[in-house]
Amino acid sequence: MLLSHVEPLTEQQIVGVYGLQQSALETEEALSQGLDALYQSLSDTVVSDALSCPSNVANYMGQMAAAMNKLSTLEGFVRQAENLRQQTLHRLHQILTTRQMARSLLAVSDYFHRLRTLSSLWITRPRAPHQDQQQQQQQQQQGHT
Repeated sequence: MLLSHVEPLTEQQIVGVYGLQQSALETEEALSQGLDALYQSLSDTVVSDALSCPSNVANYMGQMAAAMNKLSTLEGFVRQAENLRQQTLHRLHQILTTRQMARSLLAVSDYFHRLRTLSSLWITRPRAPHQDQQQQQQQQQQGHT
């Protein structure tokens, strides 16, 4: 997305940007897989019988401690993601000139602004009356189950 908004790049810069992109994608994928596994594990812990029926206090406390440890691990994933973001920006700054970097940051800012605007428009879009009725019926059914 950025390459079209930045001045012409040298061959070395193109190779550097694509290498950085590949490295970031691989790291993102590894973080995503770990996060998915953590979410599943945390979900299993939270819905376990020990937390829903706390008849055995020691088991309940053990499961609660396990859930808290998993939440702490989640915090670690957030830190790793932030570190990846910072490293990527730092590395990109090493590859591009100051002017190219400024233009790329402006392009990213514009992209996120457009995405937020689109999201706001989607949320406030007019809905057909039958959709609202369907949603109300679904909510009522969920409330009765």
